[in-house]
Formats: sequence, C-alpha cells, structure tokens
Amino acid sequence: MEKLTTRKIDLSGVDQRILFGQSDAFLRMIQDEFDVRIIARGDGIKLEGEKGEVEKLEKLFSDLISYVDKNQELNERYLIYAISMVKERKKGPFEDLQAKTLVTSLTTKKGIKPRTLGQKDYLKAMEGYDIVLVIGPAGTGKTYLAVAMAVSALKQKRVERLVLVRPAVEAGESLGFLPGDIRAKVDPYLRPVYDALHDMLTAEKIRKLMELGIIEISPLAFMRGRTLNNCFVILDEAQNTTSDQMKMFLTRLGENSKAIVTGDITQIDLANKVASGLVQSQKILSGIKGIKFVYLTEKDVVRHKLVQDVIKAYEKFQSQRKGGS
Repeated sequence: MEKLTTRKIDLSGVDQRILFGQSDAFLRMIQDEFDVRIIARGDGIKLEGEKGEVEKLEKLFSDLISYVDKNQELNERYLIYAISMVKERKKGPFEDLQAKTLVTSLTTKKGIKPRTLGQKDYLKAMEGYDIVLVIGPAGTGKTYLAVAMAVSALKQKRVERLVLVRPAVEAGESLGFLPGDIRAKVDPYLRPVYDALHDMLTAEKIRKLMELGIIEISPLAFMRGRTLNNCFVILDEAQNTTSDQMKMFLTRLGENSKAIVTGDITQIDLANKVASGLVQSQKILSGIKGIKFVYLTEKDVVRHKLVQDVIKAYEKFQSQRKGGS
C-alpha cells in the first residue's frame, strides 16, 4: 500500500463560504470524488491520503481558489468540470480557459467566453478557419458560441452581414402546411437562433439590423443561387440537411466570408432514412485544408448538470441496443 501523505493548503484571503459552498455542499462533493481525508480548520485545510490522490486534490483546490479569486463566485457546473479535468489530465481548467470576451450577455451582464476546453478549441477554430463544422450534443454551446462570434465580428466590422440559416425539421422543408406568411412559417424553427441573438443585442437593435438586411435569418431552402460576400454565415441544426443541401450551403460562400455549421448527429429528424449531410460531410470534406471539424462531448455541456447525465444514459442505451441487434 502506498504511504499516506499529508499536505496543507493555506486559505487565508479566500472566502471559504464561496469555496466550500452553501452549508459546505461543494466540500462534500469534492470529498465524495477523492479518496482523501479533508480537514478544514481556520484559514486552511489539511489533506491526508495516498500521494497521487493528494496531489490531484492540491491541483483542484489551487484551480478553484484561482477561479474564486477572479470571479468572486463558484458554481456547481464549474466544480464538476474542474474535478473531471483534474482526474483526466491532473490539471484544472482555469488557466487554460482564460480568453478574451466575445460580447457581453444581456442576461447575465457578463462577458461570453469559453467555459470548457472543448469550447475554447471551437472558438480557436472559428478564428482560424473559414469553414468550421462543429458536432456535439445538446447544451454544449454550439449555436450560442457561433452567434457570439458572429456578433463580435459584426461589431468589429470584420464582416458586413450575419446570415443565420436553419433547415426546417424535415430535409424537404415542407413549410406550406403551416399557417401565415413565410416569416410565421419559419420562425418556430429559428427560435434557438433568435434566443441567442436576444441575449447579445437588444430587441430594438436586432429589429433595425434586420430591417437594414445586416442580420438575415433564413430557411436553408432560400440559400439556393446566392453568393454570400463579407458575411458570417451560420447553418444551425445541420444534421437535418441532406448531402445535396450541405453541398449547396457550403458553395454559397463568397469573398471575406466565414461559414459555421453546427449539429448533433444523435438527433437526426430526416424522414425515410435519408442520409444526413452533416454525417456524410465528415468523409467527404476530411483532409481539405481550410476546413476544420470540431467535436464537443458531454464534458462540454454547460446547461444543468443533469443534462450531462442524460446524454451519457442515452449513449449507453443506444450502444447496448446496437450491440444486441
């Protein structure tokens, strides 16, 4: 058995109410995840356990202290992510997640930045490539971060227009049966894009930009025959495109334009077993210089902590079902 090690961590100057959580809830979560005895007394904590585990816990507390010092808060979502990163790579995520603010959220009044290392890689890809295809489960910020990057590019005058595109639920985009004009028919499908925009720009600003054609929200079918110059273009829910639609969209790109394609290939709504254009694009476009694929996982989920567990549970179920078929 490995010899037990004792280490002390100085917490003077650290708000322990934030670090430990309400009624020490965070401290108990940490204790449950590591086979180390944690003793909190006065302005410090003592760790007792096997050397490897104690060293991981030291790294975790160092990371959390830095996070609390910078943000004057600590939330459960970050704590869970920090624990997983320390276990996986023996290093917390705080230092690597430091990045410039894209835009400010009107809801939280805070700067929008990557919250996971996967999201940071996604933002880096959007900065460095003209075509980025990001694939990942719900809650990983695929659409939200793409819109944030687009709004940032517009504010900095790096592009002249934002074009936000979504297929209707079916690949055929059969909108005719819905009541109302084309705006009324399309709006329900574009709600997530509107929600992201409204978290970054006021309703009045969005209305004016849309009237001027600077922001355009459109169904995918309306992209045929167009050339998009000086644009930041986002195709959302791309798992519901056919291969022909994906080709059509990507070939709309004109000079000084950037295209971001987002999708979750576990939630394909195409009828009659039509092959997803996003799935096929991974084979068709691999190896093309200037095109980047980014893959987000359940570790990058930034919604309620249970969302990550739901995704894992469904992945396990689907894997078992395939194995038994």
